[in-house]
Amino acid sequence: MKQRHQQKLVIISMVLLIGLNIPILLLFDSSQCVMGFPVIYIYIFSVWLSSVLLSFVIIKRYNE
Repeated sequence: MKQRHQQKLVIISMVLLIGLNIPILLLFDSSQCVMGFPVIYIYIFSVWLSSVLLSFVIIKRYNE
C-alpha cells in the first residue's frame, strides 16, 4: 500500500476521533427521535458506518 493511501486512512481515523469526541456528541444529545431512535444513536452509527465503508473502499481499491 502506498503512503498516500495510508495517509487517507490516518485522516479517516482523525476525523472519526473528532466526530466521536464528547463536545461533538453533546450537540446531538436531545430528546428528539427519528423513526423511534434517539438522534445521538443515529449520529454515532452513521459516523461509524461511514468510516468503515470509506476504509473498506480505500483498502480494496488501492491494495497493491
